Amino acid sequence: MCGIAGIIGTQQDDSVDAADIRRMCMALVHRGPDDEGVYVQGHIGLGMRRLSIIDLSTGHQPIHNEDRSVWVVFNGEIYNFKELRRHLEARGHRFYTNTDSEVLVHLYEDYGSDCVQKLRGMFAFALWDHRRQSLLLARDRFGKKPLHYALKGGRLLFGSEIKALLAADPELAEVDPQGVLNFFYFGYIPDPLTAFAQVRKLPPGHLLELSGGKLHERRYWDLPAYGAYEPESEERCLEELERWLSEAVKKRLMSDVPLGVLLSGGVDSSLVVALMARKSLHKIKTFSIGFSNQDFNEAHHARLVAKTFRTEHHELFIEPDIDNTLVELSRFLEEPFGDSSIIPTYHVCRMAREHVTVALGGDGGDELFGGYDRYRSYLRRRQAFSPPAGAGRWYRKYLHPQLPAGMPGRRFLFNLTLPSSDRYIDEVAVLPCERESSIFAPEFSDWASTQESPYERFKEILAGGPASDPLSEVIYLDSKTYLPGDILTKVDRMSMATSLEVRAPFLDHDLAEWAARLSPRWKTKSGESKYILKKLAEQLGVPREVLYRPKKGFSMPLVHWFRKKPQPALLDILLEPRTLQRGYFSERGVRRRLLEHQRGTRDRAWELWHLLVFELWHRNFLEPATQAKSREHVRSHRNPEHQAQACPGFMTAIGSSH
Repeated sequence: MCGIAGIIGTQQDDSVDAADIRRMCMALVHRGPDDEGVYVQGHIGLGMRRLSIIDLSTGHQPIHNEDRSVWVVFNGEIYNFKELRRHLEARGHRFYTNTDSEVLVHLYEDYGSDCVQKLRGMFAFALWDHRRQSLLLARDRFGKKPLHYALKGGRLLFGSEIKALLAADPELAEVDPQGVLNFFYFGYIPDPLTAFAQVRKLPPGHLLELSGGKLHERRYWDLPAYGAYEPESEERCLEELERWLSEAVKKRLMSDVPLGVLLSGGVDSSLVVALMARKSLHKIKTFSIGFSNQDFNEAHHARLVAKTFRTEHHELFIEPDIDNTLVELSRFLEEPFGDSSIIPTYHVCRMAREHVTVALGGDGGDELFGGYDRYRSYLRRRQAFSPPAGAGRWYRKYLHPQLPAGMPGRRFLFNLTLPSSDRYIDEVAVLPCERESSIFAPEFSDWASTQESPYERFKEILAGGPASDPLSEVIYLDSKTYLPGDILTKVDRMSMATSLEVRAPFLDHDLAEWAARLSPRWKTKSGESKYILKKLAEQLGVPREVLYRPKKGFSMPLVHWFRKKPQPALLDILLEPRTLQRGYFSERGVRRRLLEHQRGTRDRAWELWHLLVFELWHRNFLEPATQAKSREHVRSHRNPEHQAQACPGFMTAIGSSH
C-alpha cells in the first residue's frame, strides 16, 4: 500500500524539479512510512511512499520494465498477480522483483491501457511510457484507492491525496463553490468534483491518458445488467454466493505481514470472520469499537462473533470527549466530510495497527445486497400518494419555505411532493438548499438557486444505469456515489492516517458482478434486507442474535454527545463571527437549530455536525493551505484574526470562479 504522486509537463522542455516530487511525497508519508522512491527525467517526475506488504525486500518503486522505457508508481494490491506473472513469464517477460507492482509494466507492454481489464484488486497507478511520451492514470473499479489530478500551467499534477498537489502548487488551494454545494447536499463531494476549483477526482473504473499534450478520460468498467440472473433454488444461490465470497476472502489473505479483521458486529464483517476462520492457518485477530451509550453499542455482538470463531479479540470503548479527535482529523481531511463514523473508524484502525498491518472489512455488502434501511423506506414512499407535478412544484417553491424549520413532518411533506423517482435522492440528502434554505445566508441561497442542482448528476446515474427495478436502481446509484464518495473515502483516509491497509472482499469485482446480476428477490425478501447474506451467515455459524436485529454499523451517538459538556463549547464555534463572516450560514438559522437541539425539542445533531466539520475544515486544513500561497508575504507577527479573515469564504470563492 502506498501514496503516489507526480508531475508531467505537457511540453518536453518543461523540466520537473525533483524537490517538488519529494515535497509531494512528504505530504503522503502517512500512507507509506516504510520507503520513498522518486524518478525524474526531464519533463516527467514520479514519486511514491510505500507501506510494505508484499516483497518486503525488493519491492522498491518506481518499477520499470526490462529496458526502462516504462515506469510505474502504484498504490494498492493486485490479488491475482501470481497468475498474471506466470502468464507474462510464459510470454517472455523477465521480472526483477517479487512484487505485484511489476506485473503492471509488463501487462502494459502487451495490452496497452487495456491492461486494467486483467487486474483483480484495488489500485491507483500512474504509468509513464517513454517511447510514446504518454502517461496513463488508472483507478480501480469501485474507487477503493483514490487518485486526484489537476492540469495547470501546462503541467499535469496527480496524487493519492489533494495534499500532495497542494504541496507542489499551493495556488491550487482555491475553493470550488460547486464542490462546497455538493458537500451540503450529500455530506461528501462526489467525483469528479473536489473542494478545489482546479482539482478533480478520477472516477472509479476510469482511465486518464495524457498524450500529445491532451487529456483523454474514459470508463473501462461498469456493473452488468441488474436482476438478470435467477438461481434455480435457494440452495443453489447459497452455494454460488459462498463460492464467490470465499474466494474473495482467500485472495485477500495474501500478505507477508500480519492480518486481522475490523469486526463491527454486523452481518458483513461477521461473514468475513467466519470465512477467514476456515482459510487462515493462524488464530484470527479481530478489532471492535464500543460506546457507553447502549443505543449505539455493538461491542457485545462483535464479542459474540469473536467467541464463536475463537478469535484473538481486541475492543476499545470511545467516550464522549471528541474535541481533540475532531480537531486532529479536520487537519488531516482535505475536503469537508460529514460522515461522523470517521471517529470510530479512525480509532479502530489505530488500535488494529498496533497488532497488524493489514485488516479485512465488510464494506460493500450493503450496496451489493440492499442492506440499508433507507432502501425499504424508499420503496414504501414510492407507493405513497403523489400530487400533480405542478402542485408539488408550487408547494416546494412557495409554501415549504414559509413553514417553521422545526415543524414535525416538514421534511417528509417535502419528500412526498417530489416525483417518486426523486424521493430517494432527497431522502439521502443532508442540507439541500431548496429544502433547508433557512440555515444558509441569503447570498449563498440566491447563488445556489442559479446553479444546476447537485441532484441532476444523481438523476443521470439513475436514468443511465443498468438497473430496471426500483431496488436495483438505488443500489446502483449508491455504488456510484455514496460507496466511493463516503464509505471508501472514510476507510481509506482513516486507515492511511494510521498506516493500516484495509481490504474489502465484498468489493471483489467478480463477486460484485454476480451480486448485481442476482434477482432482487434474494436481496430483500419478506421484508428482510440482505436475505441471502444472512442465510449464508447462519449456515456458517454466525449467531442469529447478530443477524436479525436493527442495523447500526459504526454509527455515532451524536444526539447525546452534543447535549453534554464540553460539546456545547465546540458547537459555539458555529456562531462565532469568524464562521458567519464566511458567507455560508444564516446566524438566525444556526442559532435556532442549536437551541432546539440543546433544549431537546428536536434532534439537530446530524445537521449541526455537518456545519461543524465544514467550519473546522476551513480552520484546520483550508486556512493553512491558503496561507501557503502567500507565505513569503505572511510573517509571524501578522495578526491571527486578520489571517483568518483573509482566508476564503463564499464570496471569495465566487469571485475567483468567474
